[in-house]
Amino acid sequence: MSDVEVERNDGTESPAPRSGMAHFLWQQLPYVVALVLAIAGVAYTNVSHQPLVGYWEFLALSIGVVCVVTKWPEAEGKEAQLRLIWTQALHWVAVLVTMNIMLVSGVQQLLPTPATGLVLLTLLALGTFLAGVSLLSLQISFLGLAMGLAVPAISWLKQSVFFFLLGAVLLIGLGITFWLRQDRRPATRSINNHREA
Repeated sequence: MSDVEVERNDGTESPAPRSGMAHFLWQQLPYVVALVLAIAGVAYTNVSHQPLVGYWEFLALSIGVVCVVTKWPEAEGKEAQLRLIWTQALHWVAVLVTMNIMLVSGVQQLLPTPATGLVLLTLLALGTFLAGVSLLSLQISFLGLAMGLAVPAISWLKQSVFFFLLGAVLLIGLGITFWLRQDRRPATRSINNHREA
């Protein structure tokens, strides 16, 4: 081989596919964490029957920071960076103000506490989706869409927990029945084999 080919081979070693997948998962981590935190907030609100005002505000600010950080490398020049910061700041302040309107005592009297958690998640989902659209970010838009789809899913799950519980009891009962039948069959066969001998 010539020296040029050796240099090309030394400098262009392809990274392992495993590290490429790890890098992809690392890039998606902020979005997954935000989605898990949003669903955990609704679950906690449903269990404790207390709205988590500071939690939702923190989550909205965190998603705003994720929006700025993910688009920062694409903003070329100080003017584009300042525009990114100000537009996202105004966007997320509007989302926070709307969330706090839902937490005013007069509005709170109209909504039960678990519904408040779902309303706040809906507002957060809408804010996240619109931020993704304005930033032309598929990941942020998908995060908002996933949060929005979590709202009816959580509501449906809460209403159908009783049916899930009945289904689980039915499956356990059927499993125990078949398991007990399997235990009796070998004993019957071995008794029949002893009688024939």
